[in-house]
Amino acid sequence: MAIPALPADYSPPASTSKLTPFITQPKGKLIQAGPAFLGHIRLTRHHDGDFKKYDAATAKEREQALAASGSGNGEEDDLGVGDESEDETLLSLDPKEWKKQDHYRVLGLSHLRWTATPAQIKIAHRKKVLRHHPDKKASDTTATALGLNLNTNDDAFFKCIQKAHEVLTNTERRRQFDSVDPAFLEEVDEVPGASDFKTKPPPFLPTFAPIFEREARFSRIQPVPKLAVPVEGDAKPSGDPNDIKGHEFPTLKAHVEAFYDFWYNFDSWRSFEWLDKEVNEGSDSRDDKRYTEKKNKSERARRKREDIARVRGIVDLCLSVDPRIKHIKLQEKEAREAKKAAGAGKKGGALAAPAAKSKKEEEEEKAKKEEEEKAAKAEAKKAKAAAANAAKKARRAQRAAEEEGA
Repeated sequence: MAIPALPADYSPPASTSKLTPFITQPKGKLIQAGPAFLGHIRLTRHHDGDFKKYDAATAKEREQALAASGSGNGEEDDLGVGDESEDETLLSLDPKEWKKQDHYRVLGLSHLRWTATPAQIKIAHRKKVLRHHPDKKASDTTATALGLNLNTNDDAFFKCIQKAHEVLTNTERRRQFDSVDPAFLEEVDEVPGASDFKTKPPPFLPTFAPIFEREARFSRIQPVPKLAVPVEGDAKPSGDPNDIKGHEFPTLKAHVEAFYDFWYNFDSWRSFEWLDKEVNEGSDSRDDKRYTEKKNKSERARRKREDIARVRGIVDLCLSVDPRIKHIKLQEKEAREAKKAAGAGKKGGALAAPAAKSKKEEEEEKAKKEEEEKAAKAEAKKAKAAAANAAKKARRAQRAAEEEGA
């Protein structure tokens, strides 16, 4: 049944409903802007108002943007994290002992550790969750077909993943963990001692440069001066093992002095709260809590002192075997001798004979003075003896007079 067309003079009746608001043109000038307006312009001018062409062009642009971001298949770039192998020891970690676990290893960030960015931590955590979520194990049809029971309600490793993510996304707790990072502690044990430089000393720069770079992460002051002296016009350090050749003496001396001045006043943020002992479970005693807090505070202070002494020992050892120090001292000695020789050369000739004459006169005056002193001592000795004899004679005369009077 066809619907007849409306008459040409037809006009819709005015609405009498109180619920329908009266719409008027807003005051002011409308600005043609925004994503909707731009989309309308593209639709009408570039695609002739055809929505199919417009949708196809939009989808193509989206694919090109995803390909340019680093993933050709439309997936987000995973930054190459979270794909490390998982052995039985790692998968059997106890979530109750989460303070003893390596959080970087749990998330597959062992190769990055403290250099891992928040984006890398986020992506690694997402990968681990998708792989080890309890619901993922329950829905694994392949394992079910093989007769493997993966849904044992054992979500211990998943809890370890969540704890690792919680620690590494918290700035303060991550710093506490980085302070006692097990990988860092292993590297600290490999630092050479003074005895290693007595018999067959290793090359100076390749030995100490990585050590100071590792310790520099804990500095409150950044950037930290490097051990190697930068080459003029280049930010890279020199390739010389002893880092001496190819540098002007003033530049070398200034860099070395600034380096040791910084490390002898090293301000470290490294802390040891991570090793604090927890209050005994089930204990509500305030005395126990106060004792534990006091004990933890003293232990943190002790470990901090030991760490400062450890860094100071590394700096002392580096200073004692630094070939640049010997080179600087040798250059300073040569400079002093050259200056002394130059001063003596200026005085030479006519001044040499008077200098020798004055020296001879000084010796003669000294000998004459010694003779006079000897003579004076002899005269004083004679006068003292004469005075003693006179006193003796006086005493004898006095005794004789007394005997006669009696």
